[in-house]
Amino acid sequence: YLSLFCRQALCPVPLFAHLVLLLSSVLSPAVSIHMEYIESHSEFSCEPIRLRMCQDLPYNTTFMPNLLNHYDQQTAALAMEPFHPLVNLVCSADLRMFLCALYAPVCTEYGRVSMPCCGICRRAKDECNKLMEIFGLTWPEDMECSRFPDCDEAYPRPEDLLASPEPTDQSSLTVQRDYGFWCPRELKIDPELGYTFMGRKDCSPPCPSMYFSQKELTFMRYFIGVIAILCLSQRVIVLFNVFRFRYPERPIIFYAVCYVMVSLVFFLGFLLNEKVACNAASPAQFKAATITQGSHNKVCTLFFMVLYFFTMAGSVWWVVLTITWFLAAVPKWGSEAIEKKALLFHAVAWGLPGALTITLLALNKIEGDGISGVCFIGLYDIDTLRWFVLAPLCFNVAVGVALLLVGIVALNRVRMEIPLEKENQTKLVKFMIRMSIFSVLYLVPLLTVIGCYFYEHTYRSLWETTWMEENCKRYHIPCPYKVEQTSHPAMVLFLIKYLMMLVVGIPSVFWVGSKKTCYEWASFLQGRRRKE
Repeated sequence: YLSLFCRQALCPVPLFAHLVLLLSSVLSPAVSIHMEYIESHSEFSCEPIRLRMCQDLPYNTTFMPNLLNHYDQQTAALAMEPFHPLVNLVCSADLRMFLCALYAPVCTEYGRVSMPCCGICRRAKDECNKLMEIFGLTWPEDMECSRFPDCDEAYPRPEDLLASPEPTDQSSLTVQRDYGFWCPRELKIDPELGYTFMGRKDCSPPCPSMYFSQKELTFMRYFIGVIAILCLSQRVIVLFNVFRFRYPERPIIFYAVCYVMVSLVFFLGFLLNEKVACNAASPAQFKAATITQGSHNKVCTLFFMVLYFFTMAGSVWWVVLTITWFLAAVPKWGSEAIEKKALLFHAVAWGLPGALTITLLALNKIEGDGISGVCFIGLYDIDTLRWFVLAPLCFNVAVGVALLLVGIVALNRVRMEIPLEKENQTKLVKFMIRMSIFSVLYLVPLLTVIGCYFYEHTYRSLWETTWMEENCKRYHIPCPYKVEQTSHPAMVLFLIKYLMMLVVGIPSVFWVGSKKTCYEWASFLQGRRRKE
């Protein structure tokens, strides 16, 4: 009953804690446990006034951040220092009350803060103006009297400063304001780990997902798992064709190997469920399951390194493929001439993704994906998504498409202008068709993935605001003020994103799929049977 009363009345937490400790020494240990439950909810509560200037006021509790956005009383005290001489000299009987109502506002009702009246502000400013000039002080812009409501045209008495919550005909004397996101106790993380969530340090999103229900998550996980198995089984075919293809076609093999590894990571994430992507809940410490961040989880770090490295490497190998096609079509390089540049191709295709991966490890930007069970980047950090996922992929697409178009135009010009034998004409046309189909099969999934990332990039902040509005009461944190629009992410778009991330490597199977490939597999399987 005591906890219910204090939560409704917003009584000071320290006072409540002392009362419960006193009762717990007399009654039973269960009461002290209940006290821990109450304290576990949130920082969003009244707190005793510790400002030296604001002692012995008609009220003794305040709330931070105050009207000037000072997030703790120590910061507010430093900001009040210049006014101490004016208060000590009593240039105005209202100055001290006005300053305290501004820097340490009375804590009255959840999410509401009483503002000082405009009249008392004008009187304090007018009466202290000359003394301020002597001390070289100026009235701060954020304390302009026009910002405050008119309580009474005949300046109110100091004790009338604390306006009632009920609005008057002229204007509301209490204002509700947006306090931003306050991390609840349930989502708090050890400061040494360096977690962040919605701009707050030492905080992490709830796991497995803050947007989807458990039923939706189960469907999405099995969907990703089935697609990963299918893609993995198909791409293994390519691994037996490493030495069959020469340049300019050889990059297709390395491109396929990259997406074999991508499929493997998603398959392992499906098997491990959320064990890697999530930190386990701790009910005894009032900790909910949260998303893994950083590199302290070794398996999560390994998943990220493999997934990100091979995703970026696969994209770069496609660009290398377009470069080799360009060299073969425009300057008419032969296979041997292109192969001499193989070392350079490998250095670029493996080196650039490696450098990006190491950079992200140094920046500690790894995030668990509670939906797929893997670890990646940019799932909650929009800046990382923008610069380390969208920017490289868009650059690779732009370069690859430009080289591809130039190569196709050059080959078509060769076909039209130079007389070739019928057999060679047919081979050239088939090659151009295969190259075009391969590129379309690669670009459509990749562009779809980029589109999904842009969708997340655009609506992420709106989703977070919606989530905060729907869960603020549950977590006992300030609710957003004046939310004009709410939105939930579409599950189908997330399914499309994961599907396209996995099938983007399918074109390699299309390229190597032929009768010769089937014969090679048949010979391999027959050899295994003979050995058995």
